[in-house]
Amino acid sequence: MLTKKNILIIGDILSIAILTVIGFATHGEVGFSFVLRMGTTFFPLAFAWFLSAPWFGLFDEQVTSNPRLLWRIFIAMLFAAPLAVILRAALLHGAASSLFVLILGSMNALGLLVWRGSYLFIARRMGILPG
Repeated sequence: MLTKKNILIIGDILSIAILTVIGFATHGEVGFSFVLRMGTTFFPLAFAWFLSAPWFGLFDEQVTSNPRLLWRIFIAMLFAAPLAVILRAALLHGAASSLFVLILGSMNALGLLVWRGSYLFIARRMGILPG
């Protein structure tokens, strides 16, 4: 059975995956040949997100059911994005770019905000969450 927390986890994973594909598409790098390279962005970011998000209560129902606390997504991503870029750089034996941290973090924070806001809106409409 899917719990509210599991729905959030699945949605977060899908959001990060979709945003990873969109990011690669903006550089014209979409196709099967880029799947492994996409993984070097997706997996470090997913790992860093799931490491930082719980610290900000982003899987606690009291936080996730309150639209006034959606700002916590941006704070959690402030910690997740630099870690993800450092992990990615280590995987690729390359450098960690501060510009990439800014772009990766801001776009994923925005995407997760859209996902989490949509979840909140739909869950309230369906009576799953109070509101």
